[in-house]
Amino acid sequence: MSVSDWLLFLLVRSLSLASLPGSIPFSSLQVQPQPDAKMCDQTFLAITFGPCDSCGLNKPLMNIYLKNEPINYCSLCVELMACQGLATGETIHTLKAESESLKTKLEEERAKLHDVELHQVAEKVEALGQFVMKTRRTLKGHGNKVLCMDWCRDKRRIVSSSQDGKVIVWDAYTTNKEHAVTMPCTWVMACAYAPSGCAVACGGLDNKCSVYPLSLDKNENLSAKKKSVAMHTNYLSSCSFTNSDMQILTSSGDGTCALWDVESGQLLQSFHGHSADVLSLNLAPSETGNTFVSGGCDKKANVWDMRSGQNVQSFETHESDINSVKYYPSGDAFATGSDDATCRLYDLRADREVAIYSKESIIFGASSVDFSLSGRLLFAGYNDYTINVWDVLKGTRVAILFGHENRVSTVRVSPDGTAFCSGSWDNTLRSHSQVGCSSGKWWRWRLNGS
Repeated sequence: MSVSDWLLFLLVRSLSLASLPGSIPFSSLQVQPQPDAKMCDQTFLAITFGPCDSCGLNKPLMNIYLKNEPINYCSLCVELMACQGLATGETIHTLKAESESLKTKLEEERAKLHDVELHQVAEKVEALGQFVMKTRRTLKGHGNKVLCMDWCRDKRRIVSSSQDGKVIVWDAYTTNKEHAVTMPCTWVMACAYAPSGCAVACGGLDNKCSVYPLSLDKNENLSAKKKSVAMHTNYLSSCSFTNSDMQILTSSGDGTCALWDVESGQLLQSFHGHSADVLSLNLAPSETGNTFVSGGCDKKANVWDMRSGQNVQSFETHESDINSVKYYPSGDAFATGSDDATCRLYDLRADREVAIYSKESIIFGASSVDFSLSGRLLFAGYNDYTINVWDVLKGTRVAILFGHENRVSTVRVSPDGTAFCSGSWDNTLRSHSQVGCSSGKWWRWRLNGS
């Protein structure tokens, strides 16, 4: 048996359900509370019970994939399947050691190509001057923690979701609420605006992604037009429309990402590679981009090909959960924010981490990241109620924003780059821009500092 097969075995072994009762009086979906789940007070995990594809007995099933083909085996049959390929003298311990050795050799080969640091290349680049940020608008209306937000492409409207179970569409300029939807569950952890601006998608502890068409009639009952598009076996952590209103990407606490057809609700492609909850995803910025990046509780950031469903690149240098991922505007790199109190930049062409954004005084996790329009600045929201602004090239912090009264859960730059909005567990959203800067010039600084 190959090392890759054994790595798969070790993965499913870690997710073994053998500790559950062996005899279950029904063959259906059983919902169990997970008190230590990530990002929420109550998360629910759907366990499948039924006949094993190998032995035929009704047992808790492990939903795994071999060569992109789904199989439903009980834990015992998975072990038997893996052990069939064991050579004389091989054990799980020796194979695990061999896989770690191979991983170390790969890192050594990758390090040989690392000849210079990003901040050294950027030494001759003009430093950014001092600037002051100001909160321009405060959006109040949620009754609990704001968990997610997204800008409409018209650069004016915002959709936000909250622990109070509500999804609100705002006019960011007037602070008026244009639409409000009450979801069937609390902890609505994901929301997204459709590219056309004519619909919003959202979901959370209901394990679904629902799409709501928007209209000019502010009194219209949007719930009556709700369309359930996606269904996962655990909470929905993130969602994003592709370059049209017809397809949507989702990530979930069940460890998977998926691409769905909005009209039919059909699953177009599934993405399996994370060994724990997937917390965030971001689509490549290119109009014809066919890749996206995801980050999760397994400390990995994975790059996926949407056409094949394959994991084409993987990065594992964080020391804790990756809460947020965001592509660089050119699409050649992406940034991550993690509970290890760092943000990191990964270059896809170099296939490696090229920068770490951290300070000894920052000890709280980064929950959300986003780039300025030019890519020169990285905005990061932290659990210590602050927003740090980093110089992407030089790796230094150039500003720190205060104002929120609880952890900052989401940060998003507007499509035209003239402002950015932050959402917080203090129940509010705030829009910010620079003091004394007209026409958003500061946001459009190029990489040469001009």
